[in-house]
Amino acid sequence: MRDVTVTDVERLTATAAAAPVEDVAFQMDEDTFRAFYERTARSVWVYLSRIAGDAQAADDLLQETYYRFLRAERTYSSDAHRRNYLFRIATNLVRDSRRRHHMDCVPVPAEDEPGALRTEGDAAERSVRRTDLARALARLKPRERDLLWLAYAQGSSHQEIAESLGLKTASIKLLLFRARRRLAAILRGEGRT
Repeated sequence: MRDVTVTDVERLTATAAAAPVEDVAFQMDEDTFRAFYERTARSVWVYLSRIAGDAQAADDLLQETYYRFLRAERTYSSDAHRRNYLFRIATNLVRDSRRRHHMDCVPVPAEDEPGALRTEGDAAERSVRRTDLARALARLKPRERDLLWLAYAQGSSHQEIAESLGLKTASIKLLLFRARRRLAAILRGEGRT
């Protein structure tokens, strides 16, 4: 992939601004997109909410993710490929927003919210566990949080995780092992930042 220069960006921006809105061609027709959106929007929003740490930011990022997905001039070999590309766009948008605004807190959803922890025991114990997990996740590197979320909350395969995060499939197993080990160490009180 070649590097994009400032003049390329200026040229592309000028071209996009000059094109009438009705001349913009999307890769999917409305019915196909609507069906794809209904199948994927909830999981993408939960993923964005978790890795961005902010439900309101997730709303904005979800909209931008689908907009960029529609504008991408790509062909997809399958619905899974299309879904993985969507998660890759979402991941890149969050990374870009992190570069602009450093985030220290990763909230864990309340018991009745999507993505909440399911544990046995009383409410006080669940609250303590949720707080401990939120603090431990906040101490992980963003890529470690992304890996763990995609693997265990989304149930993505190693290949899907690799495609979503722009990594090599062969490295996912080791990266997940390290992320799990680091999270466990933090939860045991041994973690170092």
